[in-house]
Amino acid sequence: MSTIALLGTAAASIALLLLLIIRFQLHAFVALMLVSLLVAVATGVPVGDIIPTLIAGMGGTLGSVAILVALGAMLGRMIEVSGGASTLANRFTQILGPSRVPAALTAAALVLSIPVFFDVGFIILIPIVYGFCKAAGVSPVKYGLPVGGIMLAVHVVVPPHPGIVGGAAVLGADVGWITLIGLAVCVPLAFLSQFAASRLNRREYTMLPETAAQFRNFGTGSAQGAAGKLPSVAAILALILIPLGLIMLGTTGATTLPKGDALRNLMSFTGAPIFALMVAIGLAFVLLVRPLGWSRARTNEVMESALPSAATVILVTGAGGVFAKVLTVSGIGTALSQELAATGLPLILLGFVISLALRAAQGSATVAILTTCGLLAESIQAGGYSALQVAVLTVAIGFGGLGLSHVNDSGFWIVTRYLGLSVADGLRSWTVLTTILGVAGFLLTWLIWALVS
Repeated sequence: MSTIALLGTAAASIALLLLLIIRFQLHAFVALMLVSLLVAVATGVPVGDIIPTLIAGMGGTLGSVAILVALGAMLGRMIEVSGGASTLANRFTQILGPSRVPAALTAAALVLSIPVFFDVGFIILIPIVYGFCKAAGVSPVKYGLPVGGIMLAVHVVVPPHPGIVGGAAVLGADVGWITLIGLAVCVPLAFLSQFAASRLNRREYTMLPETAAQFRNFGTGSAQGAAGKLPSVAAILALILIPLGLIMLGTTGATTLPKGDALRNLMSFTGAPIFALMVAIGLAFVLLVRPLGWSRARTNEVMESALPSAATVILVTGAGGVFAKVLTVSGIGTALSQELAATGLPLILLGFVISLALRAAQGSATVAILTTCGLLAESIQAGGYSALQVAVLTVAIGFGGLGLSHVNDSGFWIVTRYLGLSVADGLRSWTVLTTILGVAGFLLTWLIWALVS
């Protein structure tokens, strides 16, 4: 199939997907699976490979998402029903004042997202966002949007996240320089995320019915223990910070210790997000269940009540992975990057544009960054650039993977479902915010490039 035909098919598939979900209100999971099948047929994927490709896309996504979403939902539900999220929100609102809470949450998200992958950190913080929003009487999108924006910005340009680390390896870039540059740019982006989200939130978004019901009932019911007690702020902070600390130690070990080292292997195991969340749930039995006097039946009821809402997030996210897989296998991403590489743009701008286009075409920021670095590796290595300049180029490519998060991105579905945004509202808010942050991050990186060139 020609390049023009491939790109036309990609554009038509996204348009059809949006039409099915927004206009005809077809469930996102069904729409994603249907359009993925049609794209595979239209682009000439062999008939015998179509179903295995769909399964691979679903399995590859769910392998990393399903367990995390389920465990994170259980932990969040236990924190919610115990009254812990409301206790924490009320306490910090008293200390900071209502006007400072959104900025404080965004700043905390920036720090916490350094060692933690975007989806894991967002899922862990969701009950806290809900608690603060419930205390302030606002929609979760008011506080959750800027939190998600800065967490994703850190995810694409700050090691040890996989896309930027892999890109650094491909280009031979210095990880230390990348870390310094990435963090230096992300600090002003945190302010921009807060400002841009406040402007986007001037629009009132109608929450999805299931999310609205979940948020409306958040913290209600049997929120206290048998003795009428509520969990302490320290207990709730421990349930949030201990798993994040384990993950941080794991990524630190992977970065600083040599491969094959026994301590590195141990830290990698204990720092795996799945293990860290299991530890947090175990701690919840000690810090919440026992002090509040919950029975075993009550505890199981609370944990099981988290799964219905988590199931929707898991299935839709998996279907997003199927769509992304089909777009990749069909050759659409490769065709797009080759066309852009022939434009003759300045190298730093070319890296950003290719990465951004690949991100829009196939959804994965990690794939976009790694593919772009591979395409430009020969040009960068032959350019005689200093270590600092190569690091700046790598960060610019990373910011290309930030923008245009939309329906083929599993992160889009996680954010929109937890914040109660419809697809149309997600495109108006989350997609716009990620694109603003991506472009702004690139412009700041280009400024650094001008200073070091």
